[in-house]
Amino acid sequence: MINNSKEAIIFDLGGVLLNLDYDLTEKAFISLGMTNFGESYSQLQQTDLFDRYERGEISSFHFINQLLDRLPLGTTANQVVHAWDSMILDFPVKRLQELEALSKKYRLFLLSNTNDLHIDAVRRSLEKAVGHRSLEDYFERTYFSSAIGMRKPETKIFEFVCSENNLDPMKTVFIDDSPQHVAGAKSIGLDAFLLEKNQEVFDLPFFLA
Repeated sequence: MINNSKEAIIFDLGGVLLNLDYDLTEKAFISLGMTNFGESYSQLQQTDLFDRYERGEISSFHFINQLLDRLPLGTTANQVVHAWDSMILDFPVKRLQELEALSKKYRLFLLSNTNDLHIDAVRRSLEKAVGHRSLEDYFERTYFSSAIGMRKPETKIFEFVCSENNLDPMKTVFIDDSPQHVAGAKSIGLDAFLLEKNQEVFDLPFFLA
């Protein structure tokens, strides 16, 4: 169904359109010897190293080396990258097809807290699903935190996306699987929906009303 009172939809990426499993990355780092990884990084919170990497303030090289410093001697950079990317799973083709259909009725945007290593992994996952197509084919604009120096749930990132694209928050939907991000979006007037665990994005009431 189409909601005629809305003009645009801003989607989160991981956990909404792309399948993710944070536990796989935690388990991978534990297997490498970092038993307290979950205290440093999770869906709900993370330490400064991960924040800085997601804002693009440090390079992948620096990020990997910082993690290597916390791991046993002999751990390789490739092992760190493999562990870090373990959470990136698949793109269900049906979701991508739904996006294409929605793009005929709404302006579509992507807003993701992510980093250079994960962006590469996401693009590989997309290629496995649909061949040589890019994320940019599905959206009017894509925004990655590491490219714009801001992260959800900071108010300024939502204001930035709306301002740059002349979006009226009252006529714009935001969908994310993290409650703190939904709260940030609501604070500027976006009609924000929280996607619960194991809930399919296109089964949200907005799409069924």
